[in-house]
Amino acid sequence: MEWPGYVAIGAGVGFVAGLLGIGGGAIIVPLLVMLFEAQGFPHAHVLHLAVGTGMATIVFTSLSSMRAHALRGAVRWDVVKGMTPGILAGGLAGSAIASHLSRFLFTVLFAVTVYAAAVNMLIDRKPSATRTLPGLAGLFTAGAVISGVSAFAAVGGAFMSVPFMVWCNVPMLNAIGTAAAIGVPIAAAGAAGYVVTGWREAGLPAWSAGYVYLPALAGITVASMAVAPLGVAVAHRTPVRLLRKIFAGLFFLLATRMLVGLW
Repeated sequence: MEWPGYVAIGAGVGFVAGLLGIGGGAIIVPLLVMLFEAQGFPHAHVLHLAVGTGMATIVFTSLSSMRAHALRGAVRWDVVKGMTPGILAGGLAGSAIASHLSRFLFTVLFAVTVYAAAVNMLIDRKPSATRTLPGLAGLFTAGAVISGVSAFAAVGGAFMSVPFMVWCNVPMLNAIGTAAAIGVPIAAAGAAGYVVTGWREAGLPAWSAGYVYLPALAGITVASMAVAPLGVAVAHRTPVRLLRKIFAGLFFLLATRMLVGLW
């Protein structure tokens, strides 16, 4: 019965990914935790499996979202090129650190990260008219920080990269499209880290590649890639401010649910 759950998660995440350029990890992880616990997976590995699997699904979801945004000319490839080296370094480091954290600390850090994502969605600060994107060193640093933090919560980094680009006077739709493209290397680096760090862990369920559970990856990916273009189409026709408020509320609920479950 878990397959309908994976497909439902994938459809929802794909729509959100296309809509706001986010990878959807804040939605995937709490739901996967519930499904994995219902399947009787080892308690000590459930959260790491959910995060690792979430990072892996974001690779494919972001690819679909990126392609749809790129067809509409909404991706700033110069920003993607400048941030990718830092993204790869930060993602590998962040996932390596996360794999050695206790379940309690990992859950708290995840919830705090998602709360921060929700707050960033709600805040509508106007940047200085003269502010522009930094040079290559600044983009490298920004990519490393965003990717490192993203590895703790299985998110594509849009909750940080979109506000960063808007703060630098990148138009909102361009920021969303570019965030989708940036989500690909962020998720790839993070997923690789979770595969490597979990490869020799004992007690993982069958069909796991490290901390990536392959059946969940397959079910979520197929549905998310099919639905992501629909989210992109809606994003280019709907006021983004309203959508950000709706999903900020959803993020608050999901993070709170994780903390309640830990307690």
